Amino acid sequence: MKSKFLRLLLAVAAVSVISVTAQTGSPTAGTGTGASPSALPSAPSAATAAPTGGTKVGTININEAIFGSNEGQRDIQALQKKFEPKQTELKNQNDELEGLKKQMQTQQDKLNPDALETLKKQIESKQKSFDRSVQDAQEEFGTQQQDIAKRILAKMAPMIVKYSQDGGFGVILDSSKAWPESPMLWWGEAVDITKPLVDEYNKQSGVPAPPAPATGAAKPPASKPPTGTTPSPKPSTPAAPKSN
Repeated sequence: MKSKFLRLLLAVAAVSVISVTAQTGSPTAGTGTGASPSALPSAPSAATAAPTGGTKVGTININEAIFGSNEGQRDIQALQKKFEPKQTELKNQNDELEGLKKQMQTQQDKLNPDALETLKKQIESKQKSFDRSVQDAQEEFGTQQQDIAKRILAKMAPMIVKYSQDGGFGVILDSSKAWPESPMLWWGEAVDITKPLVDEYNKQSGVPAPPAPATGAAKPPASKPPTGTTPSPKPSTPAAPKSN
C-alpha cells in the first residue's frame, strides 16, 4: 500500500541494490537516482552471516515497504496532522495573492499609473514571500519525513537480509523507480518481496494498522507552484511494468 505522501513530496529513493552475497551474507546499499525531493537513507549494514549460496534475484519497493508499513503510515499521518496549520497558512497567503491579482486585472484600466505600480510591487513582494514559505515548508517536511524513513529502515534492513537469505536470494534490487532512472526494465510479481516483508515487519513491530486519514486532511507542502496557483501535490514516481 502506498502512502499518499509519497505522491506529494516526494519524493524518494532508499536502496538501489541490497546484495546478499554468498561469501558474506551482508547487505551493501547503493543510492538510487531520480527527482525525489529527499532520498531515503541507505540501509545500515547487518552483521556478517553464514554463507547462504542464494542465486535468485528479487525486488523490493523500499518506498512502499517503509511508508506502507503500519508504523510508516502511522508516523506519516502524524506528520500530516502536524503540518495542517502550515497548510492553512499557505492557503491564506495564496488566497490573498489571488485577490490582489484579480484586483489588478479588473481595475488596471481605472487605476492611475502610481496606484497601478504600487499594486504591482505589492503583488510581486507577496509572491516572493509566498514562494519562500512554500519552499521552507517543503524542506521542513522533507527533513522530518527523512527522519521517519531512517528510523524504520534501520529496523527493516536486517529483516530484508534475513528474508533474502532464507528465500535463497543472492541479490535484491530496489524497484522504487522506473526505467531509465532504474536499471530494471521489467520484473515479475513472483520475485517481489515487498508485501511479505511488510507483513513480517508489521508482525514484529506490533504496530496496528492506522485508521484511514480523514477526507480533506492537510497535505505536505508541494514544490513551488506556478504564479497565481495554490500549491498542489507532486505525482509519485511511476513504477516499472510488472507481470500480472
